[in-house]
Amino acid sequence: METYLRTLFVDASTAFYKIRRYKIGDFFGPVDLGIHLARKYNSLNIGTGLLGGSIFPGSNRLIFTGIGPAWDGFYVSTMGGAALVFDNLGIDTLAIINQAHTPSILYLNREHGEEIEVGIIPVNLYKIWNENRGGVYNLMDFALEKFGSRYDLDPRILAVGPAASSTDFGAIASAPVKNGSNTHIDTWAGRGGFGSKMLQEHGIAAIIYGGTYIDDDFRDRKVANEWFEQKYRKKLAAKDIEATTKYRFDPNFDTGGTFGVNYATLAGRMLSFNYKSIYWDEAERLEIHQKFIIDHYLKQFNEETIKTKNQHNCGEPCAAVCKKLRDKYKKDYEPYQTMGPLSGIFDQRAAEKLNHHADMLGFDAISAGGVISWLMECLDEGLLNPKELGIDMMPIFKNQNFKLVEDSMNNAETGVQILDAIISKQGIMDFSEGARKWGRRVSRLKNKNLLNHFVYNAHARKGWMVPNQYWTPGALSPMAIMGKYYMYYGNEFLEPRELGQLNAERMKQEFVIDNMGFCRFHRLWAEEMIPEIVQSLWGMKDKYLEKVALTASRISCRNASVFWESERNIDFVYQFIRRKKMVDNNDGEKLNKWLKFFENDKNAAALDFWYEMHKGSQEILKEF
Repeated sequence: METYLRTLFVDASTAFYKIRRYKIGDFFGPVDLGIHLARKYNSLNIGTGLLGGSIFPGSNRLIFTGIGPAWDGFYVSTMGGAALVFDNLGIDTLAIINQAHTPSILYLNREHGEEIEVGIIPVNLYKIWNENRGGVYNLMDFALEKFGSRYDLDPRILAVGPAASSTDFGAIASAPVKNGSNTHIDTWAGRGGFGSKMLQEHGIAAIIYGGTYIDDDFRDRKVANEWFEQKYRKKLAAKDIEATTKYRFDPNFDTGGTFGVNYATLAGRMLSFNYKSIYWDEAERLEIHQKFIIDHYLKQFNEETIKTKNQHNCGEPCAAVCKKLRDKYKKDYEPYQTMGPLSGIFDQRAAEKLNHHADMLGFDAISAGGVISWLMECLDEGLLNPKELGIDMMPIFKNQNFKLVEDSMNNAETGVQILDAIISKQGIMDFSEGARKWGRRVSRLKNKNLLNHFVYNAHARKGWMVPNQYWTPGALSPMAIMGKYYMYYGNEFLEPRELGQLNAERMKQEFVIDNMGFCRFHRLWAEEMIPEIVQSLWGMKDKYLEKVALTASRISCRNASVFWESERNIDFVYQFIRRKKMVDNNDGEKLNKWLKFFENDKNAAALDFWYEMHKGSQEILKEF
């Protein structure tokens, strides 16, 4: 009996819809099908993996694909837990095409196996955004209040905020609904700008979905345990608990979650004050890490969140309980890093203020923090002034004599003003075509290269992406999709050609789990076991792996990465290599060769380093 991916096409301009079926084998999941749909229809595609709704923990990640406005190319973004309710629709993928005539809510419901109900309902979006909880939060509340009573089981809502209207890096937010109310455990498809795409290109401000459709999901725990015992000599639950230790609680560091474990271990590799810390000596970096992070920022987190065990999952049963909270504030490493130390903020109250405001406005939090820290440095260096940005504050952007609580709050309030100015387009703050194009335009007007202070990956004509927050050359690699973990981000020095090869292999491994709708927090077993599960259930392990490799190649052949436009990018890599020599005592011949090259001519060295990474990835990702 053949299996199909059931795809619901919704025409946002008419509310007409139809279901198409794609044979398993031709496509396996939301990534390989997504690139096909995106190129054919320019659709926003939202889907779950074949194992969504199954007993496997982490299998209910909702996958978003399409041409991402911020990246200016095909992109993949993922959202934890949201596929569990999506599975109740009895479909695998939703493809939104065309554009509603006015901002609207897309309503999807499927009760007791009946045909899916589809509705597109116009709303007074700007009024909703400005009431009660504001932004994405009030839009979720509005959708639930208006439509929630129509569902027999709790539905789920995807929503955008004002950032989706004013910029190209608007995100899509969601939160589990429990007992008829939205919770504080918000989850995000942040990277790539899919919130901006959903609103600007399709006119959809929110999607509410749910139902009672019962699918034939894999639920045989006895069989699953046999698979895991053969592979690991452990049952499924035991292996998953072992694999997700970092995200729950790691006794080696007496903390947990990406925030806790990363900040406990970064030491001199921590990035702060818009990456200016890369120029400091190691003693200064270690002093800041100890005084500002270990003794304060991380200490607050451990006392308020870890010791109180204020942790939850994303909406599906999962041992990782990776959502670390204090009251309504959810603490993840990368948002609390870019709108934390990177923006000169080292106090939880200040970071909460800025992060929550960015979330309410519906920004991609990592990119928002990168922009805020960049503009703060430009203000501090006199390249811009507050009036030009439509604000009335100045950041305190030097670590000397920095007052942890007071100066952190000053910078958080400055960041709030910057975000509000971007939304309302105050002064010169028109980010509708993205930070990179804005920086290029303003640099020409002022005859000052502002982009030299901005760390970002450039793609195509106007695509941009603030990198993942790890001081490693892999974060600035010329890959077809950046800002996710489709690259190698280990801390060791590697020849760039080898690094490019590892990037490509990492991309393929990430697709193994993304294309099956799995959370990467379970990757320590999922990357190995998913092909085996595909073989056991559908007899197509080899075909699945071939399809993953082919999908990576097809995405890579559209790689429009642009060589580093920012001097700070070059210095990011140069100073990384220098630190490996001076601090980690790497005296290898290969490292010394590159260090000498950068010391003699860093621009020429950077160009060679970039192209060597590109060569390495292309060697692996070529289509046979």
